[in-house]
Amino acid sequence: MKYALSFILVLVLLAPAAGILSTPTVSASGTTIPTFSIKSVVQDQSVTITTYNFPANDTFEVLMGLFGTRGVNGIKVATTYSGNGGSFTATYTIPAALHGLHQIAIRLQSTTGSGYYAYNWFYNNTTGVAATSTPGPSPTPKPIYYGNPTFSILSVVQDQSVTIQAYNLPPNDSYTVTMGAMGTRGINGILVATSNSGKGGTKQFTYTVPAALFGSYQIAIRMQSPTSGYFAYNWFYNNTTGVAATSTPGPSPTPIPIYYGYPTFSILSVVRNQSVTIQAYNLPPNDSFTVTMGAMGTRGINGILVATTNTGKGGTKQFTYTVPAALSGSSQIAIRMQSLTSGYFAYNWFYNNTTQ
Repeated sequence: MKYALSFILVLVLLAPAAGILSTPTVSASGTTIPTFSIKSVVQDQSVTITTYNFPANDTFEVLMGLFGTRGVNGIKVATTYSGNGGSFTATYTIPAALHGLHQIAIRLQSTTGSGYYAYNWFYNNTTGVAATSTPGPSPTPKPIYYGNPTFSILSVVQDQSVTIQAYNLPPNDSYTVTMGAMGTRGINGILVATSNSGKGGTKQFTYTVPAALFGSYQIAIRMQSPTSGYFAYNWFYNNTTGVAATSTPGPSPTPIPIYYGYPTFSILSVVRNQSVTIQAYNLPPNDSFTVTMGAMGTRGINGILVATTNTGKGGTKQFTYTVPAALSGSSQIAIRMQSLTSGYFAYNWFYNNTTQ
């Protein structure tokens, strides 16, 4: 099963459109790749960003638009001069046309012909404590969502229903649930329900198998949000699960759980140059994972081995791993969990900055 990794809070940020080999002359490195992260938001008012590795003496127009557009052809809100380049902080006004949107794309694009650009997105929710003329009680900050939703199959009643367990759902999101033929990933399938994620996290749902799929040997099922764009898909055998009938009634045996889906994990907290704490979801039971860290962009492949972790009963677990000395001072670090026996793996990345 493949997930929408592009929806992780990962900055998909590119070098000059002309290509690395024709990099313009700038005071920064010839392989400069500008990026930026979201520092804070005041709902329907402003967003503050922090840039990294920006080229010097370049001018960027700042565009905002609908989520999923990457800010391309968005509303121009400002023009920013990069000055000495590198890292700087800037605040931009959210245009009135985007007020009320749940998520907003933002893009910085050079107007000088250098070809440099970077884009990101943010929830249009107030974060942290905004400055006020009259100090008052601090509002409770809203949690930031990391990772991607997944779900596994818990049980099936043939031609009637399927019960799933969803993990790492984003809060206050709505999902259409579709079923279809095996191999379709549920795309353009039969709509069977609409589910709200509520507070998010881990939840169970039961859905009715549509009559058009009665008798199917295998069925694809998909959850997809029409607002945030998050999605997850899986499949199941259209067979009743549970304890088989026996001719001599006796104590019911404990069924062995069947593992479905794939493991994922999100970043919970970081202590700069020391440790990172992750939350793993949908771990297969009784498996062993090697944990490696490496340079950003490597996905942790062939990285530095930092631990070997046993999944025990599987499911959702928290782990803390030490940042290796060779990566101290890195701005961003890739981290990977990979099983040497089952072949399951998951990867993510984090800023090497202490989180509050």
